[in-house]
Amino acid sequence: MYKKKSFFITFEGIEGSGKSFQSRRLYKILREKKIPCILTREPGGTKGAEKIRNIILEDYFDSKTHQQFNKYTDTLLYLAARNEHIISKLKSALLNSKKQIVICDRFMDSTTAYQVYGKGVNKNFVDLIHKHILRNIEPDLTFILTTKISKAMQRLKKRKKKNRYDKFSKNFYIKVQRAFINIAKSYKKRCFLVDNSKDTKETEETIIKKVLELIN
Repeated sequence: MYKKKSFFITFEGIEGSGKSFQSRRLYKILREKKIPCILTREPGGTKGAEKIRNIILEDYFDSKTHQQFNKYTDTLLYLAARNEHIISKLKSALLNSKKQIVICDRFMDSTTAYQVYGKGVNKNFVDLIHKHILRNIEPDLTFILTTKISKAMQRLKKRKKKNRYDKFSKNFYIKVQRAFINIAKSYKKRCFLVDNSKDTKETEETIIKKVLELIN
């Protein structure tokens, strides 16, 4: 039985990188090993944050005129969802006495990669808001999944239900993946780069090995 401190693991990467699948696999494996854990996601994770998620992922807030939110409005919605998620779930999950593993599909690095480097939102703007809403919560371990862009596009084509983040250009995904790689280089202590271009169990095995090494 895992009886150490609570441990916060995040999964990051572009659409089609396989991060959601791998976060679910890790959760399933830890549960099978009787290690207490929860799985959550961003944007979302709580009732309030999920409502904001639904707004964020729509193609247009006005389908008739194809009007979209300004990039700063869009970013503020993400940060609002994160604030709700932290207050209503992450804070209690990480600070209570249960000593569990918290797995989150996307967190703060996605905002940096997509909004700051992908869309050109001012980094100081995001950092200032994070200073107030993160409440000293940051990941202990971040898996950044990379993949060949052609492979990511193939995976996205197979999705039956798509949101607007599944429809960006190839060049946009290249830019964002490059940002994720730079984040990994800047935060080497917590970030672990994993190439997930192949549809094999190798990625899953690499991830579970790394997690078990750290929590034990």
